[in-house]
Amino acid sequence: MSNLDLLLPPLDIGVFICYKSSLPLDESLNILKKSLAEALGPFYPLAGEIVQNNLSEPELLCNNRGVDFIHAHANVELKDIDLYHPDESVERKFVPLKKQGVLIVQVTELRSGGLVIGCKFDHRIADAYSINMFLTAWAEIAQSKPISSLPSFRRSMLNPRHPPIMNNYYNKLFVPISTLPQHKSNLPTNPLISRVYYIEAKDIAHLQSKSSLNGIPKRSKLVSFTAFLWKIIAECEDGSNTCKMGVVVDGRNRIDKVNINKLTLSSAMKFSMQNYFGNVLSIPYGEANSSELKEMPLSRVAEMVYEFTCPGMTEEHFRGLIDWVELHRPKPAVAKIYAKMDENDGEAVVVSSGQRFPIDSIDFGWGKPLFGSYHFPWGGQTGYVMPMPSTRKNGDWIVYMHLLQKHLDLVETKGRNVFKPLTSSYLNL
Repeated sequence: MSNLDLLLPPLDIGVFICYKSSLPLDESLNILKKSLAEALGPFYPLAGEIVQNNLSEPELLCNNRGVDFIHAHANVELKDIDLYHPDESVERKFVPLKKQGVLIVQVTELRSGGLVIGCKFDHRIADAYSINMFLTAWAEIAQSKPISSLPSFRRSMLNPRHPPIMNNYYNKLFVPISTLPQHKSNLPTNPLISRVYYIEAKDIAHLQSKSSLNGIPKRSKLVSFTAFLWKIIAECEDGSNTCKMGVVVDGRNRIDKVNINKLTLSSAMKFSMQNYFGNVLSIPYGEANSSELKEMPLSRVAEMVYEFTCPGMTEEHFRGLIDWVELHRPKPAVAKIYAKMDENDGEAVVVSSGQRFPIDSIDFGWGKPLFGSYHFPWGGQTGYVMPMPSTRKNGDWIVYMHLLQKHLDLVETKGRNVFKPLTSSYLNL
């Protein structure tokens, strides 16, 4: 495991994909099992398990343990599944609980030809980018197509420098777990709740337009969305506390310095970070007084989001983070925004873009998915939000939210014109 893998706590990422299959169930299952077994060849770490080494650090053991595969039945039609409330309708029903190994797969047969494929991955081995690679390759194998993106497990691409360079900047973003307060039992433990919404393309465009007023350069859709959400969450506070907003940054494009023109195609695939399977993530975040956030125009909040994410979008940021982990090993560390330090720590939410979720490419031979979403109830008191592309292919977004109830209440009141509860009628199920 790389130093960036070591920053992940033992969390599992869920994903589920819904289909209407015209094939007999036995034939569909046979295709899925056979292609999964073949996909585990190039993606062999998914068939291993995580153990502790002699320094008590997690270590991936590639022992060909295999992947647990569950075949389930549900006496319900796809259109009747309450996708808006995934905690009740999806968790442990269509997305299985993973007890061991790195990956578990469940295929659930529904009434009237419906089919749901649910997976749980150990986040310490794979980020969403890596999972997307695997799901695409699995579907390609099922259709007897060549794998379009062979994975690279070259951890040496993320080796620390010699000697590693100490930079105290990372102390603001990450914290050794041993330094976290020990009185966590006294902290509020309100459960976070998952919901799924959709946002229409016109509303995304409107947010982007409002975020780019007064001569400010045009902000990205993700920055505009994050700024809007930050203002909503700030409404929860009385102004005495701060409100934090983090954005997950993928470092592949930052670290990838390979001169492709000087390599053969096979060599380029081996060395390019675009094929790297593992975690290449950082979570820069911003912090502001809640009352000030409420009063700021959306364009100013979007500027703040842009400013705090910019330092995380460089190669030096990721090289420095790798060095920071090396200097703290074997002590485990975690993103500071994920770990609520004390009861006065204020509100905190992390946004992770799922726009690369290749929902259209995950076709196993019986048609494109009718719906798909990540499902990531990651625990703690920090919220998690992932916007993804809609299967309607019209520019709409599907938004998975895992937030405190008070935050969801604000989303559905202050943000009701933007966030609409996901329904089967919207998906034309």
